[in-house]
Amino acid sequence: MLKLTVNGQQHELDIEPETPLLWVLRDELGLTGTKFGCGIAQCGACTVHVDGEAMRSCSLAVGDVGDAKITTIEGLSADGSHPVQVAWVVEDVPQCGYCQSGQIMAATALLRGTPAPSDAEIDDAITNICRCGTYPRLRAAIHRAAALMKA
Repeated sequence: MLKLTVNGQQHELDIEPETPLLWVLRDELGLTGTKFGCGIAQCGACTVHVDGEAMRSCSLAVGDVGDAKITTIEGLSADGSHPVQVAWVVEDVPQCGYCQSGQIMAATALLRGTPAPSDAEIDDAITNICRCGTYPRLRAAIHRAAALMKA
């Protein structure tokens, strides 16, 4: 049995330790906001927070998580009121929307460590892929979220 803390709730799971965290979140816990994209930790659709750090859950074995606290998009805010989520809506970032939960989780982790990032810092930190190409709106949303977080 593995113990896992996700979005503040403790879970005991009878699961193989080498199972990717992504599949545990989606298939075992029903948290489908975290998406499967590439399966090789390149696209970022599966980004979650592990003790506050943005990590790609498709390549992270659940057995390697240990006592870390996992936060998924569902745990960021119950009602979409987190400043990054609000900024995403105001700046009309999503098009198809598939990558958005991973993008939001990556942006939230960035803002935790860099409260007022430059465009270059955003480009360096947010390596998630958006097939729709909404990067200018994504940058604008991160700047807006930074301002909202200061207020």
